[in-house]
Amino acid sequence: MPNRKFSSLNSRTNHSLDVSKHRKMIHLIVGNTGSGKTTYSNRLKEKTKGIIFSIDKWNKILFLPDKTDKDGLEWFLKRIERAESIILSLILQLERAGIDSILDLGLSKFEHREKFRKFAKINNIKVKIHFLDISKETRLKRIFKRNDEKGETFEFEVTRENFEFMESWFEKPTEIELKNGILINE
Repeated sequence: MPNRKFSSLNSRTNHSLDVSKHRKMIHLIVGNTGSGKTTYSNRLKEKTKGIIFSIDKWNKILFLPDKTDKDGLEWFLKRIERAESIILSLILQLERAGIDSILDLGLSKFEHREKFRKFAKINNIKVKIHFLDISKETRLKRIFKRNDEKGETFEFEVTRENFEFMESWFEKPTEIELKNGILINE
């Protein structure tokens, strides 16, 4: 494969992505609610021909129809853990086929990201973190717009209460995590 480079996935960044060096890779897409993870993942998919695993889509199709008013965060986390067991198996299949895996799984906690880094290390798969560091104000506007428009990336409504919860839940990636990663700013 020729050494092909292409310009940034987001016009506000200054990096380029060399496709020939990024095959068979797990891309960890990280950002708080409304940062544009799914939109970014879709752009990355076009550039890498990778496969996206979007937990919002899995939740909407597999879990939300069964959710009751009594079910809370623990209910979701148990189901996400089971879904991720399947995702890990699929990542191995994709790696063997030479296809990137793009993980749009929230990845809000250090330990959650570390789980995928350890999996990649054990299986000798490269990992790249893509951190969408977008202001709270911009993200909140995006959430309200997405809720109203119900466009391509809409899976379910995010309330102000959900948004504020995620503000306290989210752990920003450390400098060590971001080493050799991609940082996306506004």
